[in-house]
Amino acid sequence: MPTDNPYAALLEKLDLRTKVRLLTGETAFTLWGEEGIGLAPMAFSDGPTGVRGLKFTGGEKVALFPNATVLASAWNEETAREVGGMLAEEAERQQIHVVLGPTINLHRTPLGGRLFEQYSEDPLLTGKLASAYVKGLQDKGVGACLKHLVANESETLRNYMDSRLSERALREVYLLPFEIAVEESNPWSIMAAYNDVNGVAATEQQHVNNEVLKGEWGWDGLLMSDWFATKTSAPAALGGLDLVMPGPDGPWGEALVRDVESGTVPETVVDEHVTRLLRLAERVGALGEHRQWPATSTAPDAPERRAQLRRLATDGMVVLANNGALPLAADAGTVALVGRHGVETVCMGGGSAQVNPPYQVSIAEGLREAIGDRLTVVDGVEVRERPVAADPQWLRDPETGEPGVQVRHYDADGELLGEGHTDGASVSVGWDDDFPRPVEKVTIAARVAEAGRVQLGALGVGAWTIAVDGEQVASSTLVAEGYDPGESMLKPPSFTEEVELAEGALVEATVTLVRSEPRPAPNGEVNQLSHLIASGMGVKSLVARPVAARAEETIAAAVEAARTADVAVVVVGLTEEQETEALDKHTLALPGEQDALVAAVAEAARRTVVVVNAATPVLMPWAHLVDAVVVVGLPGQEGGHAVADALLGVREPAGRLVTSYPAADGDAPAWDVEPTDLALEYTDGTFIGYRGFAAGHAKAPAWWFGHGLGYATWDYDAAQVSGKGAEGAPRVEVTVRNTGERDSREVVQVYLQPAEADEPVRLVGWAAAEVAPGDSATVTVECDARLWRRWDEQAGKWATLGEGGELLVARGLGDVRHRLAL
Repeated sequence: MPTDNPYAALLEKLDLRTKVRLLTGETAFTLWGEEGIGLAPMAFSDGPTGVRGLKFTGGEKVALFPNATVLASAWNEETAREVGGMLAEEAERQQIHVVLGPTINLHRTPLGGRLFEQYSEDPLLTGKLASAYVKGLQDKGVGACLKHLVANESETLRNYMDSRLSERALREVYLLPFEIAVEESNPWSIMAAYNDVNGVAATEQQHVNNEVLKGEWGWDGLLMSDWFATKTSAPAALGGLDLVMPGPDGPWGEALVRDVESGTVPETVVDEHVTRLLRLAERVGALGEHRQWPATSTAPDAPERRAQLRRLATDGMVVLANNGALPLAADAGTVALVGRHGVETVCMGGGSAQVNPPYQVSIAEGLREAIGDRLTVVDGVEVRERPVAADPQWLRDPETGEPGVQVRHYDADGELLGEGHTDGASVSVGWDDDFPRPVEKVTIAARVAEAGRVQLGALGVGAWTIAVDGEQVASSTLVAEGYDPGESMLKPPSFTEEVELAEGALVEATVTLVRSEPRPAPNGEVNQLSHLIASGMGVKSLVARPVAARAEETIAAAVEAARTADVAVVVVGLTEEQETEALDKHTLALPGEQDALVAAVAEAARRTVVVVNAATPVLMPWAHLVDAVVVVGLPGQEGGHAVADALLGVREPAGRLVTSYPAADGDAPAWDVEPTDLALEYTDGTFIGYRGFAAGHAKAPAWWFGHGLGYATWDYDAAQVSGKGAEGAPRVEVTVRNTGERDSREVVQVYLQPAEADEPVRLVGWAAAEVAPGDSATVTVECDARLWRRWDEQAGKWATLGEGGELLVARGLGDVRHRLAL
């Protein structure tokens, strides 16, 4: 090791096997400690919308934040920094050293299943918000982890697919958010993605990991793998990967020891990885003098936390259209709230972003609290295609009577490994267990709180039997269908039977794990992921849901309620079936008969407001029929209260879109998520999202990136280039005047349209002002010099854009107010 390595003395105390052991996790979310050098075990937690802790399902009650697109729609770096600080407090309460976030991949195609936990389609907006978020976390000594490096913009066959893109697109678009965050906030860790990039696994990327990240950028943090992403020993170790997750098994261990002993991997490479691990440990207080965790902290349901989450959610909501229907006046009369998403509001997406919140407020609950008896609530059409775990409020533990279920785990000999209560109806098996022997069988038992006819069944790989009051009523053997072990957690197979249940009936579900022979992956390999899929691991859930009414009956009831109310609020949206890790969408159309519901209500109602409970673009064929449209995203545990505040004007929903909304399926610069022969070509190059729309590479979007009305109107009285900033980029001054009747926040956006025909328009800066009615403010936008670069592929280095072009001063590219020649 170099003599200037501050950890050289510690490394000398470790033999090769100990060093290698430290480079693979000890469990699903923890790392090994080493007492001899003062290294404490470290704990990681997923964290895009909350710090879940060490359990994938269940676990501690933690705060559920608004999702990333809601937070990003505020276009506010201070908001992002505040969120980072709040997440650090959540982490400290659980003694978590590193939060696995933010997710800063881009919204390349609107079909991406994981867009909800990513900020935007723009690299500058994403990078600046990520930098602020990282600062908020790390200012309090909790490590951030940027993910996923790199070109990981879709989920289909994510473990096997190859993202193919030019070096120019890689540098100018997909690496840029990482570059900005590394330069401005120095994140202490980064996560390498599942996919290959131009034929090389992200965990083995000599070019990205060693040459760019650790070389050109001089980044000194720790590069970890995504969970189960590492495929090899020597190529990954030589390709810049520092840590394999999860543990305790993986491709390193003895294999990496042999690679070092044979000379395939120099021991100095292992030492460099351990050095980065020790540096992370020192930064988060796990090396030498260990950090002292706070004795007290803000509870996830404390009044202070409730108020913060409510405000953050409202600030990111986007008013797409408003013909004077919003905000609802205090004396607006009666309101008919219609839609499944109104009574079962979706507050978070699926996958590693899920947490176990203390409560979730539906829109119906929030509006009821705000306007009382003036509200009528009507359920909507079915919005799901697959069964879901039973509502724990409908179940009671047969021993304690608490809402939820009783769970027992057994080994292969039938010996009880553990039992207890869970306030959900799901349990994960084989993922984050801490039993002394493998689980072979699980039982889930509960008493029914209300009588009714229900769909009764189960979710999860295994051989199932369902009994009611001791009599078997259903059975099925469910097997994994896909090639991603994440599907066993996020899209497990299911079955249901229609059953009449009496109040107090005892329902018992038993699942025995089905372990099959590993089948080859799509690339023909039988690998670690193949064995995981064959292991039977995954989520196991009891399904019990009232049989839904027919769509025609539901729509008729909604129409009747809308006809007699002064205003109808229809809530539509997506669920975790579409907005989730491990799966992509196939359409932007709302599921079920939601479009028909909106059209029918709009025809009957005096005024119709549509609330879109979805984080990502949806089609709105009814937009011209309604009076207002508000996108509320996945608003977190305070969602219903935040939506009520937005609709009633208690707080302005001043958000701006972070993704362009296509007008029809297929009308986007990039669409496909399905790789061909495991390759996904990034044919849009540097013309991602709004850049491609503006260049005519797709039909104009229904709603442009940056669009959002708030509750005021604005004049842009003057705009000028007022000099240059520290890095030589222009400084733009804009005078805006609030011509509305309410205090409002305006986000002034500046775009560069280069003179070169082959260069896309791009966001180069933004700034906001809060202005009273009739008043004016001068807003200064400091443009970012990094957007005046282009990657010269022939020379292999950055070059400066040519002279000329113009700056567009806009409220989104669909509403340009000034053009300033350069």
